Amino acid sequence: MSSPESVSSSITVLAENIGGIDSTEVTLQPGVNVLTGRNATNRTSFLQTIMAALGSRRSSLKGDADAGHVELEFDDEQYTRYLERRNGEVVFDGDPYLDDPELPDLFAFLLESNEARRAVRRGDDLRELIMQPIDTDEIEAEISMLEAEKRELDDRLEELAQLDTELPDLEADRVALEDEIEATTERIETLEAELEAFDLDVEASRARKAEIESAFADLQTARTDLESIEYDLETERESYDELERERDELEAELEAFDDTQESPDRLEGRVQELRARKRSLDTTVSELQSVIRFNEERLADDGFEFDLEETSDASDGDGDDGDITEQLLADSNDVVCWTCGSQVDRDRIESTLDRLRSLRQSKLDERSELQDQIDELSARRKELRERRQKRGEIETRLEAIEDELERRSRRIEELEADLEAQQARVDELESDAETFENAEYGDVIETHRELNRLELELEDLEDERDEVEGRIEEIEATVDERSDLEDRRETLEDELTDLRTRVDRIEANAVDAFNEHMDSILSILEYRNIDRIWIERREKTVREGRRKVSRTAFDLHIVRTTADGRTYEDTVDHLSESEREVTGLVFALAGYLVHDVHEVVPFMLLDSLEAIDSNRIADLVEYFEEYVDCLVVALLREDAEALEESYTYVQEI
Repeated sequence: MSSPESVSSSITVLAENIGGIDSTEVTLQPGVNVLTGRNATNRTSFLQTIMAALGSRRSSLKGDADAGHVELEFDDEQYTRYLERRNGEVVFDGDPYLDDPELPDLFAFLLESNEARRAVRRGDDLRELIMQPIDTDEIEAEISMLEAEKRELDDRLEELAQLDTELPDLEADRVALEDEIEATTERIETLEAELEAFDLDVEASRARKAEIESAFADLQTARTDLESIEYDLETERESYDELERERDELEAELEAFDDTQESPDRLEGRVQELRARKRSLDTTVSELQSVIRFNEERLADDGFEFDLEETSDASDGDGDDGDITEQLLADSNDVVCWTCGSQVDRDRIESTLDRLRSLRQSKLDERSELQDQIDELSARRKELRERRQKRGEIETRLEAIEDELERRSRRIEELEADLEAQQARVDELESDAETFENAEYGDVIETHRELNRLELELEDLEDERDEVEGRIEEIEATVDERSDLEDRRETLEDELTDLRTRVDRIEANAVDAFNEHMDSILSILEYRNIDRIWIERREKTVREGRRKVSRTAFDLHIVRTTADGRTYEDTVDHLSESEREVTGLVFALAGYLVHDVHEVVPFMLLDSLEAIDSNRIADLVEYFEEYVDCLVVALLREDAEALEESYTYVQEI
């Protein structure tokens, strides 16, 4: 069951400064490769080397090295990885086998630090680990998108439902307006008929009638113009009042600014001064640290390294005296001063070092205080600049408001003058109309006046009816929209149900697959203390912000059998350390089979199998040999003895 890119040639691994390895070159073969030897023989480091070449970032750089590299070569292909320490972190570069090592990191690189094994040991919820390689992110994103669309539809449908409550009142208003319009129209027609009925046969009477009609037409036009001027004047006054209110608010806000506050430019100078002091302290601290480190190293070496044997030979040549001198020096607590070359008591030097350390600490504290002051002043400076900018914006707006007030004031004065002139015009026309009110034409004049009033009223009623009918048409037009929205909402419900069910099915299938493969692996191990390991999928309620939501959890269960044959369930918390190790390994190996990791990477790495005896290890290796092109397992010599001799054995790294 080899992977699409199966390994058919020998495998060469070169490493430098990886884990505990200085430098090594090892050749592996397709099939099973066994790394044997005692503990602390770089077997785990070598597995980390292979991991790095395959693309993992869970390999470590040698502690005393700043850079390292790995080369992995097989089937005429070479894969490289470079590790470099930068700013306290290890940076990876190169051309590894995998671009995304997530799946192998979980279920193929099964070292002691493997996350799947550790999660079982800790008793964690296993859902995230099991589902992590399964691409449900797209489904979850689609669910979130559809839920958001459904909320928008619900809001819109609620708005449309509120419009339904408005429609009956509008219908009643329309009926009332149409009745009133009909009555007004009938009255107008009656008045027009009355005017036609007046007998003005003679030519003079006809001219008089035309003069009367012209006078009332002029009066009606003048009144219409008067209403228009009154409307414009009212609008300008409202705008003027609104501007005055805004001006008062801005002036009150402007008065709240404290003109006595210090200048941000002055704070800038203060910040620069503190930064200069801080840089000076940085230099001092660095120099103190260098002095302290140098003296600590010299003190550890007991000062300068003089050759005592040559010194004694250069004296009077008495061997006994030399022996005595060496004994005295050996018993002495003095060291050779590296500044003057004299013997100095170690305690005095250590006391001086303590004072230097204390001085460095005080400088660090002072530096921290300076940084706090810099941060505080910088924040204050930023606040003052923002306030200055806000003040400028207010002042600019106030200037614009004053200009606008002045313009509108002039306009109001013009409109008031126009209103006064138009009112005079109306009064004049009304006065002229009154001259026609005599015994002969009094009824005609009154009829004209009433007819003019009714015609204006009819225009207002028709405008109001048109507005009501427009609103009714707008609401009625939403009926089709609401039907479409309800259909879309029903479709969304079905889609959400399908997506959620799909996630449930994926989770259930994954759990079933894990349980099936864990049963198979346990049957190979024939582990007496554990009859079965199985995962239960359940729903739990968790809090997300202010809401409580339902989430899926995967719980690991252990089935045991007592000495008298009674079966009972247990949890990981009650297992021994070795049982946890076995359970974690079984879970990780099942993950390898469930997720078909052999189709992603042709290597499996096994380490830290001490909790399993050698015969079971041999059975486990034989079982997984079928699934992987190159299986590399690290074992103690005594555990490796049960494995087949045909395997490739590596004893030195």
